[in-house]
Amino acid sequence: MSLTALQAIESDHLIPNYARQPVEFVRGEGARLWDADGVEHLDFLSGISVLNVGHCHPAVVAAVREQVGRLTHTTNLFYTEPAMRLAQRLAASSLGGKVMFVNSGTEANEAALKLVRKAKPRGEIVVLRGGFHGRTYGSLSATPQESKQAPFAPLVPGFVAVEPTAAAVTAAVHDGTAAVLLETIQGESGVHPLDDELLLAARAACDRVGAALVFDEIQTGMGRTGTLWSYQQTPVVPDALTSAKGLGGGLPIGALVTGPRLADVFQPGDHGSTFAGGPLVAAAANAAFDVLDDPALLARVRDLGELLRERLEGLDGVANVRGRGLMVGFDVADAPALATRLLREQRLVVNATGPGTIRLLPPLVVGAEEVEEALARVAAAL
Repeated sequence: MSLTALQAIESDHLIPNYARQPVEFVRGEGARLWDADGVEHLDFLSGISVLNVGHCHPAVVAAVREQVGRLTHTTNLFYTEPAMRLAQRLAASSLGGKVMFVNSGTEANEAALKLVRKAKPRGEIVVLRGGFHGRTYGSLSATPQESKQAPFAPLVPGFVAVEPTAAAVTAAVHDGTAAVLLETIQGESGVHPLDDELLLAARAACDRVGAALVFDEIQTGMGRTGTLWSYQQTPVVPDALTSAKGLGGGLPIGALVTGPRLADVFQPGDHGSTFAGGPLVAAAANAAFDVLDDPALLARVRDLGELLRERLEGLDGVANVRGRGLMVGFDVADAPALATRLLREQRLVVNATGPGTIRLLPPLVVGAEEVEEALARVAAAL
């Protein structure tokens, strides 16, 4: 089917909530994509940090093929080995508590919001300006961005938005606070790492009043920053974290992971999901986990991230290079135009997060030669 035919179907039958580029991708392998005309592209977006293991990783493909021929779904009223094993690995690799599976990042944050509200009934939730936590009503209410919130008001009450500073967080937390929810690196607003002073202040403020500190690791987790979880590069351990995106190796899954203090707050019937943690997606996630929880790979992510940032800083027209691991942002004039030029002229897939920022999120299995190739394409487009 031609691209024109696909665009006609979209125009007639799809709600227009995505601004699609005029490209149809039909195949992927590692850090490469091929369009319907057979043209190869270098992918430095990874489905917005979903394909941390790269496109069609052989281990994930094998796990999915084996599982889909055995069992795809039962319901959470019964046991399946892939889900139990994945829960054990998630808890052991992070906070040591317990896990609730969902289907996406926004659902993981919804579960976290319910959890902290049950732990401290009717408590307020402090969030940071510039943060992004999803588009369902609870997570949207936790995302203090006027353009995203205004069309859907009134929102869920009880959220307090503050500037991302230690002083602002400290001042906002009081006896009626249930939680502070934040990203260690604000991704959707342009890859802005939060400093350790802010994280320590949030930890101290929550401890002072018995509130929960929750880290949204949906984009930063599963090795993206060079450790399995981003918080492991900070001096702070949260009470809970949320995961999705790279967790499923390309399939939709999310998780709320607690530390011991919040592990038994939810009881049967408090929350649930029909498809969450099904055997097919859990099998894919376990295969992705095998790839990403590898000290050698994580060390390479840190090294390649440093190389990428250093080389970007030397390019004319590039400013304010920032990030951690293979989560990198930089400022340019007219970022959307540059992203389009990179796609159409240089065959490099990137993302403009706003009028002046490009975000790079290559697969974590990317090679040094591919990083050099991407840098050359950015330089050419500039």
